[in-house]
Amino acid sequence: MPSFIVDHPMVCALALILIDIAVWRLISPALANWKLAARLVIFAVFSAVLFNDGMNPMQAAPYVDDTALHLAATALQIGWWLFAARTLTVLLGAVMMQRVGHTGRLLQDLMGAVIFLIAIIAAMAYVLDLPVKGVLATSGAVAIIVGLALQSTLSDVFSGIVLNTTKPYQIDDWISIDGTEGRVTDIDWRATRLQTSQGSLAVIPNSLAAKAKIINFSRPADMFGLAVSLQVSPHARPQTVIEALERAMQGCRALLAKPAPSVAFKASASGGVEYEISGFVPAMGLKREVRNQLYDLAFRHLQAAGVGLLSATEGSTPATVSGARAVLERSSIFSTLRQEEKDTFSQNMTLHTYRAGDMILPAGEVSDHLFIIESGVVSVMLVKGGHTFEAGRMGPGEVIGESGILSDQATLADFTAKTYCTLYRIENEYLKPCLDARHDIGEAMKALLDFRVHAAQALTEDAPVVPVKKGFLQWLRSRGL
Repeated sequence: MPSFIVDHPMVCALALILIDIAVWRLISPALANWKLAARLVIFAVFSAVLFNDGMNPMQAAPYVDDTALHLAATALQIGWWLFAARTLTVLLGAVMMQRVGHTGRLLQDLMGAVIFLIAIIAAMAYVLDLPVKGVLATSGAVAIIVGLALQSTLSDVFSGIVLNTTKPYQIDDWISIDGTEGRVTDIDWRATRLQTSQGSLAVIPNSLAAKAKIINFSRPADMFGLAVSLQVSPHARPQTVIEALERAMQGCRALLAKPAPSVAFKASASGGVEYEISGFVPAMGLKREVRNQLYDLAFRHLQAAGVGLLSATEGSTPATVSGARAVLERSSIFSTLRQEEKDTFSQNMTLHTYRAGDMILPAGEVSDHLFIIESGVVSVMLVKGGHTFEAGRMGPGEVIGESGILSDQATLADFTAKTYCTLYRIENEYLKPCLDARHDIGEAMKALLDFRVHAAQALTEDAPVVPVKKGFLQWLRSRGL
């Protein structure tokens, strides 16, 4: 051992403690293994310095004749016990983090508290030579008094141990505790913290969570349930409603195919009949968006089937209007036509039906007519890298074939019937004068065409290749040097 350390052991021991604190603060948390290794090395050197100078932590401090040195040695020996407790706590924490992750933090804190308590008692017994039995008896009486005063807090602590052992939920799980829904952000010794969908923070005591009804939306993984309830007229035939809602489900690509979504009758009353669409999505963040999309699709498919939601019954199309006229009313592009223009259009629209799997408009064809979907679901198929994939789905009120009408361009995608479909066809000879006279309709169709062209290009273009940097270091890596 160097002579300076032998001549000044207390100064070196104090310096090692300061170096440990500095290293622990300066090394980034991302380098946790290096921090742990540095602490183990410093503790080993610190122990060697103390034992080499006769400051054995298992015995009373030396230098009894020199009060100052005796007090300094006593402090360093007590510090050794605390240093050992802290090093052991960090080591156990690193091992537990690899095995159980962040959910074991509560158990890690409790073990750390027990280790420090043992270290303090050992320092009192060995270094200070105090009667430990009397101290333990006194601390036991104090513990009873404190336990009674902190009964609710201790209940939270032990409930937290139960929750961490049984693991009904983990960090980042979406759960509901007695109706409070959110993502688990932290589980500590007292409470569970949830970030709700509104962005607020909910703090739920562990004792309440241990007794409450817990729903974990994240298990099984990558499958989150949702439901949309709708009320329709009691005079609508149930089979008609169910078929329309099933088409609405098929029009929503975000719903998982397995488990399959379903439609169910819920309740009936004099004011209306309630139905529910239920299904699953692959991510919690999609639930709100898919619920909104499902409601819109259900509205459109029910409207196409001649069934209106109770909240929309007063605005529905009169029953005396023809099917072609009703389609024009529901179309966002042609809804601005005057009544007489809609009457003329409807007389020049022909109804076409397609079975599931039939081709409606193939890619590469220049269409001389426009389709308006009356009912059913149409699948939009694109090709990328020689493979065909589904880019989207269309429903009632949407149009097909606008590229050929506006600019004599070929269709970029295949449009096929995913379900039984009915579409109204408008020939270009009837449509062209309307587009010349009504620029607002022409602009709306052009905006739709631009959107679809850009979307198709974005879906079919290959991702840009990141150029590989070539240099001396890259040359060394390529040769395994």
